[in-house]
This record gives sequence, structure tokens and C-alpha cells, in this order.
Amino acid sequence: MKIFLLTKRTLIISCIITLITALILILLFTFNSPVQLAVEITHNSVFNEEFINKITNLTKGEEKIAYLTFDDGPTTSVTPKVLDILKEQNVKATFFVIGKSVEAHPEIVKRAYEEGHYIANHGYSHNNSKLYKSLDSFKNEIEKTDSAIGKALGKDDYCSHIFRFPNGFMSSNYKSKKKEAAKLLSQMNYAYIDWNCLNNDSIKKYSSSQLLSNLKKSCKNKNTLVVLMHDTKDVSNSSLALEDSISYLKSQGYTFRNFYSFLPEK
Repeated sequence: MKIFLLTKRTLIISCIITLITALILILLFTFNSPVQLAVEITHNSVFNEEFINKITNLTKGEEKIAYLTFDDGPTTSVTPKVLDILKEQNVKATFFVIGKSVEAHPEIVKRAYEEGHYIANHGYSHNNSKLYKSLDSFKNEIEKTDSAIGKALGKDDYCSHIFRFPNGFMSSNYKSKKKEAAKLLSQMNYAYIDWNCLNNDSIKKYSSSQLLSNLKKSCKNKNTLVVLMHDTKDVSNSSLALEDSISYLKSQGYTFRNFYSFLPEK
């Protein structure tokens, strides 16, 4: 009888352990699966004026949320390091990619997408004279970039619906052209966004401690942050200060999101 009871008890314990393990695996898959994190977005996806207004006015929010954004990639020298750090820190970011760089390094874009990061549009050439040559040229740059992203992801009709002007909409350069382009973006079902926090990694050569100091100054007394960094090392290398930057923002009470949170669920 004792042997029977022991065997029965062991069997029950084994079943409980198996069930708990299965539950943990299901939860881990649910919260880490890129399918769950990424919303399928195409050119036929329709986003209303409320969506555009939320993106445009994001930095007016009162919640302490940080949206990390990386411009001008992908690059083989920096983007993989950025992705490694984001994965270790369990932070999802947004990458404003250049179309010609996507074509050069599609595997990096695919990795970023599969790890739950938002792939947004930064134009094809990052050449203002080409981008603003005409409205047709502007539209073509966006569509070529979407096409390159879609090819990299294996999604023929991919559309990010979010654009960032090279050098930002706020820049005085090509201001009248940007205003015309902004109207076209709205017609194309696109929102555009700048930033309200940065580490100046594209201004001059800074050390990692200087980049962190710049970020601290830039985010002071602000709630919702759209943080501009670059996943290149053309000037400064933000990947060297990224882990410390994330730790600092966490210590200040910020949580992290990317732009998937604004897209409607199916």
C-alpha cells in the first residue's frame, strides 16, 4: 500500500510540474513571439485621423513612456549590437530605416521585425535634393522603401504608415516642401513624427558618457519621450551608451513602448 501511495503521489507531482512547465512555455511564447507583437500592416490598412493625431502629438503625453527610435540604418557595424542590447533589456524600439540600406542588409531588418521592433520609413536615399525634387519623387521614395522592407520581411504589401523626415520636420530646411509632403503623407494614410529627446549622436564625436549626459539633459522635466538615436557610427556610436541610457530611463520611472501600441488590433 505504501508503495502504491508513493507512486500515486509521484505521478500527481509529475503531472503538476508538467502542467506548470507547459503554462510557463505558453506565456513566454505569447509575450515574446513577434507574431503577437507585430500587427500585420499593409497599404490597404486604414488608419483614421485619430491615429495620425496620436502619433503627431505623442510628445504631449503625460505618462512617463519612452519610445526609443533609431534612424538611418540598418548597418552591419551597429544595428546588430543595438538589437542585442534591446533583447537583453527586453525593450522594443522603432527603426526608421533607409530603403537603400534595407536592400543592402535585409537580414538585419528581418531580425529586428521578428524580435518585435517596429520598422518605419525614413525614405529611400536620405538625399533631400532627391526626396523633395517633386511630390512624385517624395512618394516614390516612400513606396520604394516600403517595397524594400516588404521584400526583406517576406511581406509583399508591407506599409509602415509612419514616416520620419530626414533631419526632422522641425528643421527649417525645405520647410515649404515638407509642408506639401505632409499633406501627401496624410493622403497616403501616413503619420510623421519627430522627437523631443536626443543624445546628439549625429552632431559630433562624443564618448559614451557624454552621450548619456546629453540624453539626461535632453529628457529633463519631460514625460512622454520620443528619443532620437542612430544605429550607425557615422559620427558617434549610440550602441556604446545604449545599455546605460536604458538603465537611466528605467531609474527615472519610464516604461518602453514602440509604435505598435497605436495600431488597431485585428
